[in-house]
Amino acid sequence: MAVGAIDDGIVGRGNRDGAQLFRVWFDELTQAAESDRGGAYVFVMGSMSELLRAFDLPIVFPEINSLQTAVRRVAHEYLDEAEDYGYSPDICGYVKADVATQLRGGALPMGRIPKPALAVYTNACNTYIKWAEIWERMYDVPTFALDVPGTRAAGAQTWPGDPDFENDRRYVAAQIRELIAVCEQVSGVKFDIDRLRENMGHANTMSRCWKRVLELNQTRPSLFNALTDGTIYLGVSNGLRGSEAGARYFSDLVEEMEYKSERGIGTLTDELYRLLFVGVPCYPIFRRFSELFTEWGGTFVNSTYLWFASGGSNLGFQYDLDDPLESLAEGVLISVRDAMDAMFFQTDILVEMIDAFHADGVVYHPIKSCRTVSTGLADNRRALMAGRDVASLFIESDMMDRRVVSEAQLKNRVDAFFEGLAARRGQAAAPAP
Repeated sequence: MAVGAIDDGIVGRGNRDGAQLFRVWFDELTQAAESDRGGAYVFVMGSMSELLRAFDLPIVFPEINSLQTAVRRVAHEYLDEAEDYGYSPDICGYVKADVATQLRGGALPMGRIPKPALAVYTNACNTYIKWAEIWERMYDVPTFALDVPGTRAAGAQTWPGDPDFENDRRYVAAQIRELIAVCEQVSGVKFDIDRLRENMGHANTMSRCWKRVLELNQTRPSLFNALTDGTIYLGVSNGLRGSEAGARYFSDLVEEMEYKSERGIGTLTDELYRLLFVGVPCYPIFRRFSELFTEWGGTFVNSTYLWFASGGSNLGFQYDLDDPLESLAEGVLISVRDAMDAMFFQTDILVEMIDAFHADGVVYHPIKSCRTVSTGLADNRRALMAGRDVASLFIESDMMDRRVVSEAQLKNRVDAFFEGLAARRGQAAAPAP
């Protein structure tokens, strides 16, 4: 590590500030709950935060709330309560943790969330639709489904100017205008296009900086661990999207990463292997799961999680602030569609990541709780292996349920994976006969 790096207060600032912003955010949600203000319940893929902030609605991300119960090692209590209430062990762990949260009056390890006044969701995940119906039944609140046309097949993405894209954009724009009317009715706040324009400007800064942060991690050594540090960055990119604080955070994050890049400061003292991660992290043993790889000198330089769980903001898409409504529709279409591609058509992008990030291996992590993310990963792995000679690991656990997480079994598989990586490297370095 470069001399004076810590004294400058720059290295590690993203993690420190991200944790602080999270605490402030949850404090604000707790205050909203205590004052009986209803919140807008949204999801990471297509949250519409830029628009919802224009109506002064507290924004609640149930996915983030649920994973926090797992990181803080209390998810099993929430899962048990939801299952006792009648929910099947087979369904999404995020959903069950949220149901228990509602049964507890919004109580979570980090504070308390307000009840929903409105639920806004997209079709990016099929669970979103049924999840919102739970709140509709519990609280008799309006729900709004934003139907975003997905990519029809791998490699078939369309872009502005294409007739099919323009038809899809107009379809999304019409739905956004309907959503504005619903938000006005729920919040009692008149729509102000200048407030939307301001929020979109902050989102532009965040997206531009997020893309730059990901690009900077192509350097060797890698500047941050996509699995651990990246999850903190994701939390801010979602929870504070469209806010001045979020834009400032990501501007500072770029500064930190460029500082580290210029001085050769990596996330590991001795980086031996650069890895890509496919799927959702194992939150019940989040720290230990990461250590299984870092103990071997392995670090995750990128992941599909930083792709789809950022709602497509990894693209760095920039809204046209002179035409905010039409540009919002365009951005939502491109970003949510890209997030869906990250789950369903990921093979070609992984090949590009392997080259761009100089990856030594790819770790596939299907989980019990999320079929949307996990279905087809075995086939995707075979397709990747057919197109690129790269080491891969296929390990199964869960993002929430510790009952199906075996640290010992995971460790055996990970150890064998790194032994294979070492053997591959040895063979590549051996002189030709």
